[in-house]
Amino acid sequence: MKNKPIIFFSLGVLLTAVVFTAYSFREFDKGEESVEVKKNRKLQYKWYVPDIPEQMTFAGEPVPLHKWEVAEGLEREVLINSYRHSSTMQILRLSSRYFPVIEERLKANGVPDDFKYLCVAESSLTNATSPAGAKGFWQFMNSTAKRYNLEVYSEVDERYHLEKATDAACKYLKEAYSRFGSWTAAAASYNCGQAGFGNRAESQQQDSYYDLMLPGETMRYIYRILAFKYIMTSPEAVGFNILNQDKYQPVSTKSITVTQTIPDLAAFALYQGTTYKMVKILNPWLRDDKLTISQGNSYVIELPAQ
Repeated sequence: MKNKPIIFFSLGVLLTAVVFTAYSFREFDKGEESVEVKKNRKLQYKWYVPDIPEQMTFAGEPVPLHKWEVAEGLEREVLINSYRHSSTMQILRLSSRYFPVIEERLKANGVPDDFKYLCVAESSLTNATSPAGAKGFWQFMNSTAKRYNLEVYSEVDERYHLEKATDAACKYLKEAYSRFGSWTAAAASYNCGQAGFGNRAESQQQDSYYDLMLPGETMRYIYRILAFKYIMTSPEAVGFNILNQDKYQPVSTKSITVTQTIPDLAAFALYQGTTYKMVKILNPWLRDDKLTISQGNSYVIELPAQ
């Protein structure tokens, strides 16, 4: 009788071990595997359609995901961008460097924070150039940039100046919001133009982006922005695991104001204790190897902090 507890304990341990072993070595159903090892030892990966959230907003405005065509539009863009692994992974790494700058300017201008995802959709957080000639993070065309007070000429192109370009984008978006009364419509017009969106809204007698037939690219545009919002706020939900040490950190810089022409940026860089390359990296809006400054004008140049 005294040995009964020991016997029961031993049987319990044995039963647990048997169950664990059976579970560990059981043959899984084919549908449970994400990777299959084939007879030739090659790996065959299995792909699944990622889930989308049941509810979502853009700039505080509800996304009508109860409509099948809206849900499918979002599903398409989440699918494409979650399986575009290297590109989306790089965007996630860059966001920790550039989002603080963009967020600060959006807030200062009274524009909803969600518009940082529009910037991602436009340029993948790079100083890209489109086939049509739009440039920078916010993809301004030359004429539009000048209309929103960005300086564009052979030596200076402020479409590549992140803070100033973000301010210019904010001016456009606030103007569009004032016209359409919706941040979603303002975002859509960033792709097809205010006239383009306004004319279609009037002719179709609809004012909601989600109820309009728009050009093909614009039909996908808001869903692409929403997809980036979803992926970048919940990366693990679609399989992206970014370690803190893998995130790009903001570059530490110091600012100097220059009021006189710089005839040779390379010599200027050496005098400042840095290199021409670093001056160009930190100031992509400098488009030549010199900087002409008219009387009474000035520019702020970023230099390495150390």
